[in-house]
Amino acid sequence: MPGNGLLIGRRNLLKAAAVAAAGFSTWSGLATRVQSGETESSGPSRSAIKEVKMVDVAPSVTSKVTVKRRGQIVLIGINRPNIQNRIDPETYLGLAKAYYQYEHDSSLRAAVLFGHGDNFSRGIDVDAFQALATSEQPLLTDAEIIDPLPKAKGLSKPLVVVVHGDTWNMGHELHLVADIRIAAADTRFGQDENTHGRFPGGGATVRFVREAGWANAMRFMLTGDHWSAEEAFRMGVVQKIAPTAEQALEAGIEMATKIAACGPLGIKATLASAHQAVDLSEAEALSKLETQYRALYKSEDFKEGRKAEAEGRPPIYQGR
Repeated sequence: MPGNGLLIGRRNLLKAAAVAAAGFSTWSGLATRVQSGETESSGPSRSAIKEVKMVDVAPSVTSKVTVKRRGQIVLIGINRPNIQNRIDPETYLGLAKAYYQYEHDSSLRAAVLFGHGDNFSRGIDVDAFQALATSEQPLLTDAEIIDPLPKAKGLSKPLVVVVHGDTWNMGHELHLVADIRIAAADTRFGQDENTHGRFPGGGATVRFVREAGWANAMRFMLTGDHWSAEEAFRMGVVQKIAPTAEQALEAGIEMATKIAACGPLGIKATLASAHQAVDLSEAEALSKLETQYRALYKSEDFKEGRKAEAEGRPPIYQGR
């Protein structure tokens, strides 16, 4: 009978929904345990899933990463404008801690990363990182962190990145991690490590290729040429261009506010599903980046690149 068929159909839909919900619950629980360092055999513990209240950090000469709560969203700022917001180990760790706090503060539903001053970031502070890169010491050792350039699981909550001015190398790679990207019209992008005897070790070799396509990404990474906000928009790496840095940040806040108004469980499920589609295929390449990057820091070409830069001349690389 039609009525019985309809009833059976509804029962099947309910069963399917229950299975899907159970599957998402299992995946979400596993992701939480992996992020907190638990194994499958150890099982979840209440102490491992610690609630955090993210607090404001005002701009100052000592705060390399700032935090500003705005209702259900949070603004995270890179604050080293005197050296073009270059990322040193302390700043990187500050971002990792801020991402962890955002992830574990249940009152926050979206985050915006931006840069103070005239630039988003010119990338890695090479001198500050050199000793660490040539040692065998890991960069991130704290328990309550999420890597801003994740090699495995990163944030499960939305991240909007707003860029302006110089957005080079590690700065561009922080931008590539975002779920949504907004640029001011004056943004000057660069991924020019190869011109300095290094290589893009923060994930651009994976994420830039995925977002822009092979030839678009290689055209800039292999030559070291810089590109504009309009070119980034053409390649699909930027979703919106605003006339000024101030308007770009306003657009980022507006985007994050719209996200925060949506159902948080649906947002998390959307991100989780999308990450399942791409993360496994990228995991091996991302896992090798640190070793490859450290090796280049020890090369003669790296030393020549630094020397040439200091002497104001073109480098002469020998491939060793």
